[in-house]
Order: sequence, then structure tokens, then C-alpha cells
Amino acid sequence: MFAIPWIAVFLAAPIAWFPALRWLTLGLLGVAYVVALANGPLDTLALIPLALLLLAALAVKQRQRLYLQFLGHVLFIALAIALSLHWLPGFHNPLVIGPVRFSPDAAPFTMYLNLDKPLIFFWLMLVLPWIRQHHGVLETLGAGIGGMLGTSAACLLIALLLGIVAWEPKWPAVAWLWLLNNLLMVTFTEEALFRGYLQGGLRRLLRGQSRANVISLGIASLLFGISHAPGGWQWVVLGTIAGIGYGLAFRFGGLRAAVLAHFGLNVTHFLLFTYPMLAAP
Repeated sequence: MFAIPWIAVFLAAPIAWFPALRWLTLGLLGVAYVVALANGPLDTLALIPLALLLLAALAVKQRQRLYLQFLGHVLFIALAIALSLHWLPGFHNPLVIGPVRFSPDAAPFTMYLNLDKPLIFFWLMLVLPWIRQHHGVLETLGAGIGGMLGTSAACLLIALLLGIVAWEPKWPAVAWLWLLNNLLMVTFTEEALFRGYLQGGLRRLLRGQSRANVISLGIASLLFGISHAPGGWQWVVLGTIAGIGYGLAFRFGGLRAAVLAHFGLNVTHFLLFTYPMLAAP
């Protein structure tokens, strides 16, 4: 029973990309959070942010009062920040990896299976279908692979020069769980938020302005970099550069391309270099 919530969320994440299957997505999420509430990973305080997300959705979806739409977006952004930083009560995310050193000179790594942060992804996919841009398979693959190669080369080279990672190929025993979690709970959520919602939303707001694409790309990339501030200024720089690469993939290949670029860099970092970074001397 304990594993059911995460199995249901893992299944719901790829299904959420298909609008015709939204009721299946909602059904799987219902199973996940009801079982989690009954078995301990959630307590009743988690119902407060869940209710607030529903309130934000109702405000954003209505079309009669623009000020309510605006307030709905403000509420969602506040909730997204709090859920990303695990500030909201009621969520007891289990530790599933670590603390562990994947190589002798690496900083210790821990990983939790989160039930709070993925709510951002599901809210966006279910409430704002415009974040899914329609691109052909070749466009998506071209932009995604190009973004992956460009960001991997730029970010990992800079990280090597800054002395925060080293060349350390590996395949840890927990790699399968890391890969599954990083794709479905981390990369999906971050790209839906920073590229689909922020970059795509800003571009919609600035529609008609000659520099709409540049401004939206720059702001979303900078905010993505700032979200890495807990790791230090080096990670802000690397996050901003990566955000530009993911943003270009999104611009030319849509949200799926941005996910491919992001996940590709994360996998390259995890499997071939010090992860998450070199330990402080």
C-alpha cells in the first residue's frame, strides 16, 4: 500500500500530456492522494494547499472577471513557490536515497519521493492546455536533442572549469529510481513551470511586441537560475545558461523538446560527472 501513491503519480505524469485522457489523470491522482492520506505520507493539513490549488484553478478558468483570473494566477504562483520549496505542511515525503556519496570526492546526496512539487505540473497540464505547443516529431526531436547537446556541453564545461564537478562515469545501483524520479517528478514539473507557464505565458502577454521571444526567454531563464541559488552563485550561473538552452528548445520544439533537453543534461551530469558536485575541501 505504501508504494501505491507514487506508482499512481508516476503513471499519471505521462498520461497528463494527453488532454483526451484528463479524467484518467485525475482518477490516478485521486487514488494517489487518497491512499497517501490514509497511510501517512499526507496528513489532513495537506488538504489546505490542495483546496487552494482548486480555488486557483476555478478563478483562472472563469472568463467573466479578469481580476479573478489575475488573482488565481497570483495564488497559483505563490503555491508553486511554496510547493517547490516544500514549505507547506501536511506532506511527509519519504527519503529513498541517501545520504550517499556516488563517488569518494562527491558531496552527499539525498532524494525524496515528493508528493507536493508534482502538483505544480498536474495543475498546469490540467488547467492551462495552452502550455502544450503543437510541434511535429522532427521539430521536437531536433530542438530537444540540439538543446540537450548545447546545454550539456556549455554547462558541464563551465562546471569543470569552476571546479565543482569532475569526470566520474558511474552507474549506481539506485540509478533506475533516480532516472524515473528525475524525469517524471522533477523535469516535467520544472519545464512545465519555467518554460510552459512563465516563458510561454510572458510571450502571450507580450504578443505583438518585437522582442517578446527574447524578453520571455531571458526572464524565464534568469528565474530558473535564481531557483538554484541554494547551491551557490555557480549554480545560479549554470542554471541560467541551462535555462537559455531549454528555453530555445521550447521556442522551436515546444514543451516536450524542453523536457528532452533538460533531462538529457541531468542524465549526462548524473552518469558521467560528479553528482551532485564535488565536496567542499
